[in-house]
Order: sequence, then C-alpha cells, then structure tokens
Amino acid sequence: MNENQRIRWILKPLVFVACLVPFVWLVRNGIWGELGANPVETLSRYTGDWTLRFLLITLAVTPLRRLTGWQGLQRLRRMLGLFAFFYACLHVTTYLWLDQFFSPGAIAEDVLERPYITVGFASFLMLIPLAVTSTRAMIRRLGGRRWQRLHRLVYLIACGGVLHFLWLVKSDLAQPLMYAFVLALLLGYRLVGAMRKMPAHGNTSPG
Repeated sequence: MNENQRIRWILKPLVFVACLVPFVWLVRNGIWGELGANPVETLSRYTGDWTLRFLLITLAVTPLRRLTGWQGLQRLRRMLGLFAFFYACLHVTTYLWLDQFFSPGAIAEDVLERPYITVGFASFLMLIPLAVTSTRAMIRRLGGRRWQRLHRLVYLIACGGVLHFLWLVKSDLAQPLMYAFVLALLLGYRLVGAMRKMPAHGNTSPG
C-alpha cells in the first residue's frame, strides 16, 4: 500500500471519526441531560468553540505541511474545513432555533444592535460559499485563480470568529485570547512567507 492509499483508506477515515467525537459527546450529554443548568448556552458555547478550533486546525495544515515536508497533510484540509462549517451550522442553528425561536424580528434586531452577533453572522455567511465551492468540480468551474481568491476569505472568517468570541465574553478572556494568539501565529507565518516570496512573484495559493 503506497502513501496515497494509506491516506485514503486509513488516515482520512481516522481523522473523520476523530472530528465527529465532539458531536457524539454533545449528543450523548444531550440525551442524558448533562448539558448543565443552561443547556442552550452550553450548546452555543460548545459548538462555537469547536467551530473556531476547526478553523484554526484547517489554517494550521499548510504551515505544518511546509515545516514537516509531509505533503499528505494537504489532503486533509478540505475535510477539516467542512467540519468547521458543520460545527458553525450547529452553532448558528442553536442561536436561531433555541435562542431566538426563528423570530425574524428578534434575529434582525440582534444582528443590527449587537456587534458580536453582527460579526459572527457575517463570518458564517462568508463561510457558506467556501463550503459550497470545496469540491473539485467547483474548483474546475471557477478556475484555480478565482477559487484561490475566494478561499482567502477563510482568513477574514477566522478573524471574525475570534472577534465574535472576544466581544461575547465579558469577564474571562483567557480562551478567546488563546485563540487570537494561535491565529496571529498562523497569519504571521503566512505573512512572513509571502514577504520572502515577493521578489520571486510569490505563490498565490491560499493556505
């Protein structure tokens, strides 16, 4: 079995199962009534945390690939990005359904009047076209250069997600600041790499 086969038949299924573990934990605790005194807040916070984590893990794939030289890591990036979208959908559904009960007026008022909701909602909307265009067929339809430009939105989305969390938290900033630090490292790595490649006209592929 060559490396491509090992990634396809062993590594990808293992990563897929690992990515589902947080969801399984959530379902298990929901069934057993172990989501705490405020289940809606627990659901919202938990799914938001995992959205940010998967966004950062997805952004970490390219630096790790370059540092380790293991090209196979790049084949996991699409799956990880789609799991970020999956947990983002759970996070937004929790807000729309269990918090606002699908009330258009209440949702519109929240989006317009609460900056952290505005930023979070805008970040989710930007994530949708990235998920829709994640297939090889869409890459061919858009063309590589246009697809790359579109998927650079992931940097703005990640920044929006971290800002959403920072504005949401009122007292303990340790966790959102940790996310902000990791994001700064990942973006800083890309910035340094882009600056080094500028004389050679650079590499336009998004990371």
